[in-house]
Amino acid sequence: MPESVDAVEMRAALLRLRRTSGLPVAFGGLLSDSRHTRIAEVNGARTGALRGLVISSGSGLGGKSMALSRPCAVTDYHSSRHISHEYDTAVAAEGLRSVVAVPVVVRREVRGVLYGALREPLTLGERTFDAAVAAAREVEQALVVRDEVRQLLAASRPEPSAGPGAAAGAWEDVREAHRELRALLPKVLDPALRDELLAVCGRLAAATGTPAGGGREVRLAPREIDVLACVAAGATNAVAADRLGLRPETVKGYLRSAMRRLGAHTRLEAVVAARRAGLLP
Repeated sequence: MPESVDAVEMRAALLRLRRTSGLPVAFGGLLSDSRHTRIAEVNGARTGALRGLVISSGSGLGGKSMALSRPCAVTDYHSSRHISHEYDTAVAAEGLRSVVAVPVVVRREVRGVLYGALREPLTLGERTFDAAVAAAREVEQALVVRDEVRQLLAASRPEPSAGPGAAAGAWEDVREAHRELRALLPKVLDPALRDELLAVCGRLAAATGTPAGGGREVRLAPREIDVLACVAAGATNAVAADRLGLRPETVKGYLRSAMRRLGAHTRLEAVVAARRAGLLP
């Protein structure tokens, strides 16, 4: 894909870190293999010395943070006796002195590291630490969503049927995958991944092979389809609201609007009509 979470969510997290902490420089990246992180995104730098730097687990401040799986900081990078100094040349070229590093951890597995830095040897306060940790958590959440999306995309690929008796269960699996993918869509910032998700949702919804609307084209807003997908799985308005991150009143509004567009008088009629229109699997 043209851009990954490394380029999209990391970039946004670094920008938020600078805004919330006041730190002039922020940079970071995700693991390129089990022990190395490549600095892919840099915000506020004056040189290109940091970009592309490969950080080994245990080496330097970021490597120490990765190895210990916890935030680490130094007041003066160059004179610190608590870290190794493999990256002094790049750090000096950028003029960095006080630095904090926070690991990106998903399900107890380190997936990258995020840094914030000053060009003066000053002690970093609690506010700065909190901002750096919050930025790392944002990247972690994006990775969790991406992992879930990838698992659902893999699960949505058609498998050879074991026989007629397996068809009904397989079809329910397709519908559940469609609902979960649609619920994840609002959380996906990566435009390429979002487009892939929408395409897969469209293929799953059209899998019935039923002509859309029996010859009449029906258009629903994305959130109306999301709500109907939850309703089709048996969710109440309250459950649908929880799954989609909406208020129950908002869910009711989307459902009423969808029913009106579909010419339905009940929730069940709306689901049936949406399936006939090729909007739901």
